[in-house]
Amino acid sequence: SVTHMARVFVYGTLKRGQPNHGVLRDRANGCAAFRGRGRTLEPYPLVIAGEHNIPWLLNLPGQGQRVLGEIYAVDERMLSFLDEFEGCPNMYQRTPLRITVLEWEGARGASEETPAADGTLQCFVYSTVTYAPEWVHLPHHDDYDSQGGHGLRYNPREN
Repeated sequence: SVTHMARVFVYGTLKRGQPNHGVLRDRANGCAAFRGRGRTLEPYPLVIAGEHNIPWLLNLPGQGQRVLGEIYAVDERMLSFLDEFEGCPNMYQRTPLRITVLEWEGARGASEETPAADGTLQCFVYSTVTYAPEWVHLPHHDDYDSQGGHGLRYNPREN
């Protein structure tokens, strides 16, 4: 049976090569299939904040930069896992956003939606409206890398 797949756009520690990417690969959490790369249609402030140096997408469309990330097709089990992993809805909220697709390798013949004629696709994104007001003034990033020149290496909660 074809289970319904949702599309999730990840911009932070869940991307390939980043500290939490393993949770998307772990079949115990459900299924996540890489579909391509994209960037937010509108600019958003992507900041690195808090004691754990977590990347946060502040839900302030029109501010910040158009943020780069990766698009995954996930099953319902992975989506519920990610909701819990992202502390949804208290830390992050999962909202549908338009993503401009830069590279697409969607499954051939899949019943999944493909990018629209204008090159965009609606994806769930974990952003937040529940942040400290001063975070707006932190540096805005467009392509998160835990090892980046900002020097704010991600510090997982376990540490």
